Amino acid sequence: MNIYFSNIRVISPIQNIDERLNIHIQEGLIQYVGKYTPTISDKTRIISGSDLVCSPGLFDMHVHLREPGHEYKETIQTGTLAAANGGFTGVVCMPNTSPAVDSVAVIEYIKSRSKGNLVDVFPCATMTKSREGKDLAPLLSLIEAGAVMFSDDGSCLESAEMMRRAFDYTAQWDALLTQHCEEHSMTRNFAMNEGKVSTELGLKGYPTVAEDVIIARDILLAEYCGNRRYHAAHISTKGAVRLVREAKKRGQRVSCEVTPHHFVLTDESVRGYNTNAKMNPPLRTIEDVEAIIEGLADGTIDCIATDHAPHAIHEKQCEFSNAANGITGLETALGLGLTYLVHSKKLTLNQFIEKMSVNPRKILQIPQPIISVGEIPNLTIFAPDEQWTVNLELSCSMSKNSPFQGIILTGKPKFTINNNQIFSSKF
Repeated sequence: MNIYFSNIRVISPIQNIDERLNIHIQEGLIQYVGKYTPTISDKTRIISGSDLVCSPGLFDMHVHLREPGHEYKETIQTGTLAAANGGFTGVVCMPNTSPAVDSVAVIEYIKSRSKGNLVDVFPCATMTKSREGKDLAPLLSLIEAGAVMFSDDGSCLESAEMMRRAFDYTAQWDALLTQHCEEHSMTRNFAMNEGKVSTELGLKGYPTVAEDVIIARDILLAEYCGNRRYHAAHISTKGAVRLVREAKKRGQRVSCEVTPHHFVLTDESVRGYNTNAKMNPPLRTIEDVEAIIEGLADGTIDCIATDHAPHAIHEKQCEFSNAANGITGLETALGLGLTYLVHSKKLTLNQFIEKMSVNPRKILQIPQPIISVGEIPNLTIFAPDEQWTVNLELSCSMSKNSPFQGIILTGKPKFTINNNQIFSSKF
């Protein structure tokens, strides 16, 4: 790879950089970053950066790659291609696979399948064996094998005592526990958010308090167990925002994420029984969306994650109540965030990059990409003002279950660079 970006806006929040620079990448390293024009060979690919932004590579800490066990939905190869197509250089794959990520063997399998990939894949392991909530998984062995956090994602760890044990057992390694926050006794057989729309459509509702009560419980447990690290996954309610905000004010080491669909859409999208608007947690009300955007702006919500959840056609083209929960998200996250947060002036571009690149790595305690001479380039190049129409036929994911087909977005991924590889967006 021998590539030169001229006059590109470089934004690296952790380096306090936001200025137009020239960048030369060759032989797997950043050879030059600065305002002057370096000497480059005639074999160098030159790209004008006048309409582009270069940021540290985007990182998604909540992705379902489905492999092993559900390769008919997605594989590590296709999921990471989708990630690269959306501008991501790193992802965390969630453990609700078959078998679940509860053994060193499964982690080693994931690592072998993702070796040499442009996109770095970090495994999240289960808290309990087979995600059954009965016995703790071999947590130390999983940490040593490369697990970056623990969750029984796909379902909530219902037992408060088991959650307490997980906090206590992992305390000596200061491990990160993350939770799918859902009190299942209140949500069994739900189809959407509980409220006016669910009543009008005659669908079983999922009350917001079912999310809030688990977050409150876990925050109390994390505090009781010695201020342990805790991350609330894909929060969706104004109550969740309030609980996390209050915990942070008390000095607790609590973090959280939100998905683009939860700051863009409401439960009104379900009208017409649109199965691509069916997910868990469900789309909420406009009041929840407004609280989420406020939480993003004031720093309560640390990062944006996609909860990329691919499903086969037959799992979505069915009765709404029987449809699988979840949507694909890796390829639309950048455009949705730029359109609905940055261009709407809810966040600055620097704040947005922090939530899409810096903060996820900070929470996971993994190295940050540095944009300077001699560093291995780990970069996302995007056109913040370019309009484009989402066309899922150009998606790299095996699945196309997205409610954003045909939507016009402003802000488009262009190039993803990592591990001495470059990917040009297909959109």
